[in-house]
Amino acid sequence: MVAPGWKHACTPVSATVSTTILPCVRTWRGWRPALVERRNAVSEKLKVLFLCTGNSCRSQMAEGWARHLKGDVVAPYSAGIQKHGLNPLAVKVMAEAGVDISTHRSKTVEELGDVALDYVVTVCDHAHESCPLFPGKAKVVHVGFDDPPRLAAGAETEEEALGHYRRVRDEIRAYVETLPDALASVQ
Repeated sequence: MVAPGWKHACTPVSATVSTTILPCVRTWRGWRPALVERRNAVSEKLKVLFLCTGNSCRSQMAEGWARHLKGDVVAPYSAGIQKHGLNPLAVKVMAEAGVDISTHRSKTVEELGDVALDYVVTVCDHAHESCPLFPGKAKVVHVGFDDPPRLAAGAETEEEALGHYRRVRDEIRAYVETLPDALASVQ
């Protein structure tokens, strides 16, 4: 039986997933079970780390959006190669969008300890180039976003600076909205 609203169904590809027929998504390889459905079938959230240089802005926004929009299927984390402190303008533009990241703190990858990550999403080029090796099955995905502090450096007013932060905030939201299915095709 196919779930209501789904036109296609297929059987699970893993022995760890129940034997019920799951809804599918079409990928370039053909029809495959929707990742979100496979994860729900085994009652497990996808552990995703958003990694940037200083864990002050982009990775914090991504963690905030993931927790806010996808907290039912994704267990989000954020960290940096270094820690630069939480950017107050990032906090401000996220609050404008209804997401409170004011209690987040800047942390390094080492502070995550032994979290068994499924994916590491690098959100800046420096983090992608400097990305440490992660034990286990973690797959690294690069999705680069502009650096709001760098863009805002030449701004003459705070409002002009906030415009850069808002644009990047919205781009990160658009990416997070595609999770977890966007990660399903990563090899």
